[in-house]
Amino acid sequence: MSGTTTAGSRLRAVAGGTNRWVVLLVLCVSLLLVALDATILHVAVPSLTEDLRPSSTALLWIVDAYPLVCAALLILFGTLGDRVGRRRILLLGYALFGVASAVAALATQPGVLIGARALLGVGGAMIMPATLSILRAVFPDRRERATAIGIWTAVAAVGAATGPVLGGFLVQHFWWGSVFLINIPLMMLILPLGRWLLPESKGSGDGPWDVLGALMAAAGVLGVVLGVKRVGSGEPLLSLATALPLLLGAALLVLFVRRQKRRRHPLIDMRLFSRAAFTTSVGCIVLAMLALVGLELIAVQYLQLVLGLSPLETGLRLLPLTFAAMAAGATGSWTLARIGPRRMVGWGFVLTAGAVLLLILMGHHDRPVLLTVGFVLLGFGLQTTLFAAYESMLSEAPAESAGGAAAIGETSYQLGAGMGIALLGSVMNAAYAPGLAAIPGVPAGASAAAANSLGEAYQVAAQLGGPAGAALHAAARHSFVHGLHVTLLVSAGLLLAGAVMALRLPRVMETAAAAECASALREWAAESAAGPQARVPGRREPVEAARSGRAAH
Repeated sequence: MSGTTTAGSRLRAVAGGTNRWVVLLVLCVSLLLVALDATILHVAVPSLTEDLRPSSTALLWIVDAYPLVCAALLILFGTLGDRVGRRRILLLGYALFGVASAVAALATQPGVLIGARALLGVGGAMIMPATLSILRAVFPDRRERATAIGIWTAVAAVGAATGPVLGGFLVQHFWWGSVFLINIPLMMLILPLGRWLLPESKGSGDGPWDVLGALMAAAGVLGVVLGVKRVGSGEPLLSLATALPLLLGAALLVLFVRRQKRRRHPLIDMRLFSRAAFTTSVGCIVLAMLALVGLELIAVQYLQLVLGLSPLETGLRLLPLTFAAMAAGATGSWTLARIGPRRMVGWGFVLTAGAVLLLILMGHHDRPVLLTVGFVLLGFGLQTTLFAAYESMLSEAPAESAGGAAAIGETSYQLGAGMGIALLGSVMNAAYAPGLAAIPGVPAGASAAAANSLGEAYQVAAQLGGPAGAALHAAARHSFVHGLHVTLLVSAGLLLAGAVMALRLPRVMETAAAAECASALREWAAESAAGPQARVPGRREPVEAARSGRAAH
C-alpha cells in the first residue's frame, strides 16, 4: 500500500512541476529508437543478403518479423502496463531492446537474425504504448498534453523518415550490423535515466488480468497483419497462405471483443468505441498511415529506380517531409486550440490530398522543386491529421485506461501501415503489369517476369540485351510512372474520405475547465427545474463558473 502511495505522490510531483518536460524527453528518445528500427533495415537489405545469403522466405521474415510481432503484442503489453505499472514494462522493454539489438548486429545465420528481429518487436511493443500512456498520466492538463503529443508524434515521424537516411550512411561506411549496433549505447544511457526520472503509474487494477483475452488479441492481430502483408507482397487474396491467417485473425478478434463485453473487468473497455470521437480518431489514424506508408514505399522506388538516386540521396530527398512533420507537431497544440479537432483533422486530410494530386506531375525526369513542395505539404498535412487524431483519441479515454487506449492507437498505426502497403501496392501492380503484356521482340516469359516489379524488369532487360532489352526497360519505366499516377489518384480519394470521416469529431477542444463549466451549467439547470429548495448552499452560479472557466483558458 505504501509503495502505491509513494508512486502516486511521485507522479503528482512530476505532473505538477517542470520535470514533466524532462520525462517527455526520455519518452521521445525511447520512441525515436523504436521508430528508427521500423525503417532503418530497408536500405541494408542488399548488403545483408550478400553476407548471410538468406532464402527469399527468410529475407521476408527478416524484414517483417519486427513489425509483425510488435503489432501483435501492443494490446497485451499496453493493458499489462495498466495493471503492473507502465514504467516497469517500459524499463523491461529497454533492456530487451538492447539485448536483441546486440544479437541482431552479431548474427551470422538468417535464423538468428529473424529471432533477434522478433525479440526487437517484443521490446518495441513494451515501449510504444508505455510512452504514450505515461505521457497521458504526466500531463493531466489537456492543453499541455496536446503540446506533448505534438512533440511525441513529430519524433515518431522523424524516426520513421530518417531511418533510411541513417541506414544508408551506416551501410555505406560500415557493415549492415551497424544499423542495430547504434541502439546499444543509447539503451545503456536511457535505461538508468528512465529508472531515475520516469514516474510509475497504473490503472485501476480491478480484478484479475485476462491472460486468455490478451493472447487472443495478440494472435488475432498477428493473423490479420500477416494476411494483409501477404496481400501486399502480391499473393492472391484467396490463397490458403493469405486467407487462412486473415480469417483466423478476424475470428479471434471478434471473439476477443465479445469476451471483453462480457467480463466484469475487461482488458479494454469496449464502451470507448461507443464514443464517436474515439472511434473516428482510430479510423483517421488507420487512413493516415495507410496513405503515408504506401506512398513512401512507392516514392522510394520512384526515386531510386526511375530517377536513379542512391539510397542515401533518396533518404535526403525525403527529409523535407520529415522537417514539415516536425513543424506540424510543434505548432499542433496552438492550431488545435484555435480550430478544434474536426477542422484540424479534416483540413489535414485535404492538404495531404492536395499534395498527392500535385505529385501526379512527377514524370520520367527529376523535378526537385516539385518533389520538395509535394513532400513538404504531404508531411505537414499528414502530421497535422495524426496529431489531432491521437490527441482526441487519448483525451477521450479515462486515465486508468491509458495503456489500453494507447495500445489501440498504436495497433491502428501498424494496421494502417500494413494495409497501405497491401492496398496501394496492389493498385500499383494492377496499373503497372498490363503495360508489359505485349512488347515487340520480348518473349512472353520475360514479360511475365518483368511484370512482378520494376527492379525485376530492369534485371530481365539487362539479361535480354539489345533492342528487346532496351524496349523492355523503356516500357517498364513508362508503366511504372503510369502506375504511380493511378496509385496517387486512389490515395487522394482515400484521404478525402478521411476528411469526410473527420466530420464526426468535436468542433472544439474541450479542456477540463470547459468541461467543469458545462457540468456546472447542467447541474444549475437541473436544480432550477427542481425548484429553489433543491439549490445546494455555497455552489457557484453558472455565470461565475463560466468566468472561471474562461480564466483557466
